[in-house]
This record gives sequence, C-alpha cells and structure tokens, in this order.
Amino acid sequence: MSAYSGATLMITGGTGSFGNTVLKHFLTSDIGEIRIFSRDEKKQDDMRHDLQARFPEFANKVKFYIGDVRNAQSVKDAMLGVDYIFHAAALKQVPSCEFFPMQAVQTNVIGTDNVLHAAIDAGVKRVVCLSTDKAAYPINAMGISKAMMEHVIFANARVAAERGGTVISCTRYGNVICSRGSVIPLFIDQIKAGNPITITNPDMTRFLMNLDEAVDLVKFAFEHANPGDLFIQKADASTIGVLAKAVQQMFGDSGTQIIGTRHGEKLYETLMTREECLRSEDMGDYFRVAADNRDLNYDKFMVKGEVHTESDESYTSHNTTLLDVEGTVNKLLTTEYVRNALEDMKNGK
Repeated sequence: MSAYSGATLMITGGTGSFGNTVLKHFLTSDIGEIRIFSRDEKKQDDMRHDLQARFPEFANKVKFYIGDVRNAQSVKDAMLGVDYIFHAAALKQVPSCEFFPMQAVQTNVIGTDNVLHAAIDAGVKRVVCLSTDKAAYPINAMGISKAMMEHVIFANARVAAERGGTVISCTRYGNVICSRGSVIPLFIDQIKAGNPITITNPDMTRFLMNLDEAVDLVKFAFEHANPGDLFIQKADASTIGVLAKAVQQMFGDSGTQIIGTRHGEKLYETLMTREECLRSEDMGDYFRVAADNRDLNYDKFMVKGEVHTESDESYTSHNTTLLDVEGTVNKLLTTEYVRNALEDMKNGK
C-alpha cells in the first residue's frame, strides 16, 4: 500500500507533456482518482480515448475537468475532495511570453495564486508546483513570471503552514528532453525534411533530463517536502552544438545553420542561485532549498544584517557535468519520443 492509496490527485495542465507523464506514473498505482484539469477540450478528448484504448482497466480512474487556472471559480469547482495537486499549468515558451508578457502573468502568477488559495481552502494535503531554471536570475518575460510565481508559492506556503494545513512546495527543472517547446523534435523534423538543423548558438549549454526523471522529482517532493521547500534535481548538460551532433548521429546529417539567439534566451541555465546555495541541502540526487522563514520585523534588518548573502558559485549548466556526443546520444535514447522516432525512421515513416 502506497502513500497515495485511495487518494485523489489533481493535475493542472494535465494534457501537457508533464501532465501526461505524471498520469502515466500514477495511473496503474493504487491511487483512487486522477483529475485532469485543463482548458483544451480537444486534448482532453484525445487523452480520454487513448486511455480507453491502452489502459481500459484503469481509464475510469481518470476524470476530466474543463477549466482555466485564470478563472478562480473553475479551479474551486474542481478541487473538492482532492488530496494532492501537481500544478503544471503554465505558459512556458520564451518567445510567446516575450511578445505577450501579461498573458504569462495571468497564467503563471495569478493562475498559481488561484490554485493555491483554492487548495488551502479545500484542505488539500500537499501541492507541488512546477517551475523552471529561467526563474533563477530571470532575463525574459517567461522567467520573470515564473520567478514571481515562485514567490507566490512561498508566500502561500507560509500562510498554509501557519494554519497547520496544506504543505506547498516547488520543483525547478532545466530543459526537459522532448517536452512541448523542446528543440529536439524540431531537429528531428528538419532532418526528416532534408533541411539543415537550425542552431541559435552552438556554445549554449542546457541541462538534459527526461520526463520520467521530472516526475520522479515531483514524487520526491510530495514525500519529503516541508512547507515552502524548493527541490532541484542534479542533472547533466550538453552544449547545443553537441546536442545537434548527437541528433544527427542518430537520424542523419543534413547540415546545420546558425540563426542566432532568439528573444530572451540565456547562454546557460541556472537551476540554483548563489543565494539559494547557502541554504541548500544535498539529498543525493536532489537539492532541497529551505524556505526563507524570516518575518517582517524590519528593525532586525536595520540593526543587524546577515554576513553571508551568497555562495561563491551558482549551480548552472556550465559547471555541471557536460556530456560528449556519445553521452548525449545515450541520454536521448532514454526518451520514448526519440525511440519511437527512430523506429518510425526504420519503417520508412
């Protein structure tokens, strides 16, 4: 019997890449019910039919709720009786958020606040929220909205802890291989079409983790979080140039074209800032960054400051283990998307 036996899990943004993988991990467990909350009825219908075809004995566990995290009432209506929430609903494509920043604010900041208020009011046991490396030292609209989202998470976690109720925590990810917006499916499609793959900057580095690893981090947070904790998975990285060579080694070399950096892109990813490193705990495969639990006692900050405010180094895709082409190929092969794409290529599809 697991900790989730008979429980109800709600996944916001449940039809996205993360939501689908979370569902896959929990569907065949002894969990009682899984609620998919999203605004796209077509994706929900596709998911429903896929579950009925592939997992007929478990499909009835999954309930679908049309709603939008921007609409507080729709969130509240779906929340009654929920024990656990994985909050993945977000606008996450950097260029889109750069051109429509207020849309990122509406979903990533206000939407998260709606989810957490509803969870606290409904007596949900635990909430794990999904954030991104771009929230650390943000330079683009998506990252800024996610950074603000994290502050909303920590503020609500403090309130919930004071009431002795919902435990709210956060996970922060780097680049997730083959998730929506990932460059790898684009590379594969370009090679299949006989076109050169487009590279923004071959010296850029990006963390590499697959969706299953991302869900393992969520499960770890559900089981180990204290209020306001931030969890970060240790991950390898590669340069974009090495990543491109790895994809070409598997699918064929159609040449490359350097197109230059896009709106709001960073040279490297930061998963843990220098300031966060000071209050981090090494938990093996993960880092736990404890909440800053200082209160609003302004006199304390006027009279007595803190000597150490940051460590010597942050945790980035530049200073983690950098994979070579072979290591990157092996990492890519851990994803179902790449394996299926290779199989389709063998079959002439």
